[in-house]
Amino acid sequence: MKKFNAFTMAEILLSLTIIGVVAAITLPSLTGNINERTWNTQRKALYARFSQAIALMPALNGYGTLTEANSSTSAMDTAAETFITEGLSKVLKINNICDADHLTDCGIPNQITDLRGNVISNFTSSYTTLADYNSMFNGAFYENGSVLFSHSQINTKAAAFETQNGESILAYYYPNCTGMMGETSGATKMQTRMCANFIYDLNGNKGPNTVGKDIGFITALYPSDGVVVAPMPLNSFKGGATTFDDAIGYCNNVDSESRLPTADEAAAMFYNRLLLGQQTQAIMTSSKIYQTGGIYVWRQSFDSGNRTAIMRDGGNGGTGIGGLVWCIRR
Repeated sequence: MKKFNAFTMAEILLSLTIIGVVAAITLPSLTGNINERTWNTQRKALYARFSQAIALMPALNGYGTLTEANSSTSAMDTAAETFITEGLSKVLKINNICDADHLTDCGIPNQITDLRGNVISNFTSSYTTLADYNSMFNGAFYENGSVLFSHSQINTKAAAFETQNGESILAYYYPNCTGMMGETSGATKMQTRMCANFIYDLNGNKGPNTVGKDIGFITALYPSDGVVVAPMPLNSFKGGATTFDDAIGYCNNVDSESRLPTADEAAAMFYNRLLLGQQTQAIMTSSKIYQTGGIYVWRQSFDSGNRTAIMRDGGNGGTGIGGLVWCIRR
């Protein structure tokens, strides 16, 4: 009589249990990796579309009506909405446009997790103007009860829109933006150089609504021949004095795609400091200018908005460039 070998019920159940445990451990990681790759592809595609669209616009400033209230008239602000309806919609496929009071109707999430894991609550109701989003567009920075830095310009309301590809975009706009005038080492207030700042959510309200994943930003600077940047800051930075070469090496060691931001990418990070969870640190960039007596690199201040130049080797003292080294990915 031939014998047949078979697994017992206990052995089968044990095998299925082991398979289930392994799947529970590995599947979230595999799913996360797939999502990361998908978001990265979507982010790059969105940046390419925005870059091409904005390049087709003759100028980025001057859209809409923007007047402040006085004793006899009320404030009027149609800047951001007009920029979208009369400017962007001519060069970019847009489905739906929402004013500052109806941002959620365009899929803008009301709760966002910033780059460092902090939850930003009531986002669509608390950050409806340019100065709400970044107080240094129209406010002061205090330390020990004293004003260290201040800046004031006409505030504007945000607006939002949805693209045909399903992205939700929140737009902050400044119609009086100006270009650079060949500045060298002197401090330049970068607030007025920003024409439009876009916060995107690649999948609307589907989640995870987290900066660095489905949420990021794109910034357009300078009204004519505008520059469009979309840095993806890493939650990896180094404080304290350092040399320029050390800063480059630090970012190169993070991973193969990590690098220092350009001066304009650093300005975009200043505009969007709320999303980064980093409020009052300076950032050093890889952009260089050459002057008599040495080589300088640009630094961007997060608390004043100033772009300044500093010698890459710290000058005769050799103390280094100082400030914060913050790495980004392309």
